[in-house]
Amino acid sequence: MTVKLPQPLVDYFAAKNRHDIDGMLIPFSPHATVRDEGKTHQGAVAIRDWMEATTRKYRVTVEVADATADGNAWRVAGIVSGNFPGSPATLHYNFTLADEGITRLDIGA
Repeated sequence: MTVKLPQPLVDYFAAKNRHDIDGMLIPFSPHATVRDEGKTHQGAVAIRDWMEATTRKYRVTVEVADATADGNAWRVAGIVSGNFPGSPATLHYNFTLADEGITRLDIGA
């Protein structure tokens, strides 16, 4: 990894690997946006619903392979393993951070 992840990202990935929905949600701003699998999830309720659905469906764990930062924008490459065809696969997590935590997350190949 090229740089040390900021605490909100460390907390998010640790909780994700434990399949801990409450823990995954903590680093997010209440008005954050997540884009994954072509869908946008806006706000804490929608993000929680997305986390619950994807955790139940895929049961993924993520090994952080690399990370780069440009100001408050972070791009994290993760080796993702779980219940999906092609596992493990490398996905990119593009985060935007602000004082209140994660304000945006875009997940893609």
